[in-house]
Amino acid sequence: MRDMARAPDSIRLRLLKWLIGPFVVVSLAGGALTYALAWLPAQMAYDQSLFDAAGALGARLDVKGGVWRIDLPPQAEQVLRSGDIDHVSFVVRDADEGTAGGGALVAGDGDFPPLRMPPKAGARFAYDGVVNGEPVRIATLRITRGQRSATIGVAKTLRMRAQIRQAAFRALLVLGALATLGCVGLAWFSVTNGLRPLERMRSHLNARSRDDLEPIPSAGVPYELEPVVLALNGLLARVQGAAQAQQDFLADAAHQLRTPLAGLQAQLEWLAQRHTDAETAQAVALMLSATARMARQSQQLLALARAEPGHFDPATLEPVRLDALVGECVQPFVEQAARKGIDLGFELDPVTVRGERFLLRDLIDNLVDNALRYTPEHGVVTVRCSQGQGPGAGQGGVLEVEDSGPGIAPHLRTAVFDRHVRLDSKVTGSGLGLAIVRDIATVHGATVAVASGAKGVGALFTVRFPE
Repeated sequence: MRDMARAPDSIRLRLLKWLIGPFVVVSLAGGALTYALAWLPAQMAYDQSLFDAAGALGARLDVKGGVWRIDLPPQAEQVLRSGDIDHVSFVVRDADEGTAGGGALVAGDGDFPPLRMPPKAGARFAYDGVVNGEPVRIATLRITRGQRSATIGVAKTLRMRAQIRQAAFRALLVLGALATLGCVGLAWFSVTNGLRPLERMRSHLNARSRDDLEPIPSAGVPYELEPVVLALNGLLARVQGAAQAQQDFLADAAHQLRTPLAGLQAQLEWLAQRHTDAETAQAVALMLSATARMARQSQQLLALARAEPGHFDPATLEPVRLDALVGECVQPFVEQAARKGIDLGFELDPVTVRGERFLLRDLIDNLVDNALRYTPEHGVVTVRCSQGQGPGAGQGGVLEVEDSGPGIAPHLRTAVFDRHVRLDSKVTGSGLGLAIVRDIATVHGATVAVASGAKGVGALFTVRFPE
């Protein structure tokens, strides 16, 4: 039950999963690497500007009388501290006095935090710190003058860096998202385009009728689909062979039954004439009725085999006078109608249609026989053929069979053409007559429809042939 309820697997989704999933992972990793590679040079450039400022301060330092002196005019200090966004602070301390990183103040801000000492003279070092409660980037430089050394520290707030980092992150995020969406769309388009041959094959198979067992054309089929096409063609060939064997058996069986049934019926009729006692007459009548039903059913099976759409050859169509063909079929129906007291009338205009004579005869026989079976005693059945007229009717021939029977409800007018459908169980028959009519009309390119008869009484069957 779990297997039946599971949704079918999708090649499209599987391909997209294996294409898009790794690409998104690679895109994220590439975006992170690009961000790191873009931010590292900017970080180094900012640190270099701090080292340059520390170097400029170091160039102004000198030792006079054993005391550190700095030549830093107010204007120069103002330039050093100037900034639209970031605040700059600095300190110069005597490295030979006091504790490490916190020697005697030479110049700058007295509240500057202790400096991390560079490992040696002339070395520089940058690190993150906090000045007055605000995060800063600090650059330190150790210089020497003779035997004396001093440490210079320059700190700058991170406001500008944060803004630039956020701008770079947003730009890379938007660019990465657009690139990812573009590649996902490209992958979707590529997969869809790659699966198009499957879609064409599906459409081709869906467009086929249930009786079309012709091989699938292999022209233009991709290499990967050739085994599938070969397998399907092999299956179609086996199904076609089995269907042909079934139709041949049906036709042969029906044909072989006709002669012995006709002989049996003749013998029973002879027997009925020779025995007049009630019991024998009743038994013979029952046997005659059963033989007649069997003969008709074998005749219908033979007609059904001939009318099978999948085995009909359109090359057999030829011009046929429909009115003359109806006239040839009249005599058995006149006798059948006379037994029930039915008024059987014919209104036959000269009409020529393209068809196969035996199949058209079966169509006429089944329509008229159906009308006579369902029409009560002393009813009326009318057979007409004429040239199509009126809007949308075309110029093809039209065959109509109208009766005064019980009629067919609108919701059943499609179902009556299915096999083994009988609306009245009291009427003898196999339910194949109208199915045969439908199949014969189909192979002739004609349409068959049923409506109410004149004044809403009975049924009117109309077969319209193409031009």
